[in-house]
Amino acid sequence: MKQFVIAGTLVGAVAFAGAAFAQTAPQTPPTAPAAKAQPKKAPAGDNSPGTHTAPKAQPNTAEDPTAPGAMALGTVRLPAGVKADGKDLPAGSYQVRLTADEAKPDAKGSTEKLERWVEFMKGGKVAGREVVSIVPNTETKLVQKDTPPPAGGAKVEALKGGDYVRVWINKGGNYYLVHLTKS
Repeated sequence: MKQFVIAGTLVGAVAFAGAAFAQTAPQTPPTAPAAKAQPKKAPAGDNSPGTHTAPKAQPNTAEDPTAPGAMALGTVRLPAGVKADGKDLPAGSYQVRLTADEAKPDAKGSTEKLERWVEFMKGGKVAGREVVSIVPNTETKLVQKDTPPPAGGAKVEALKGGDYVRVWINKGGNYYLVHLTKS
């Protein structure tokens, strides 16, 4: 009995679907001569079909950022010992001097002129050196979210987790970021 019910349901569903599919709208004879359909005019300009392309790349009109030559950046006080270029740098005050030496190998995505070496000087002698990232003032918001040091000033702060120290110097319209590991 179940088989007949299932078979009857299937036959009814197929018959109903076929009847619905076969129905068409009634044809009405035209009462007036049909007007010739005018072909649509293609829109003019850059948005017309077949002419739309991806925007052209704009030429890079901005000059490559330039970094200053060797110069003194200022004095910083390191509250705890750190490692600079793998060597211990004890806590204390240091004169920081930017060198003309570019950091090699190049860091991915950086401009080689903006990756340089700084020297930490104590008593007129180099106590340590480390790579500095030079960030032009116009690009600071792309790199750093904290409040920058005042013009001519410096900030030394422990980073999240306490394993790293950032030395951030504001000099001559550029920011100089040095990242050191705690010893």
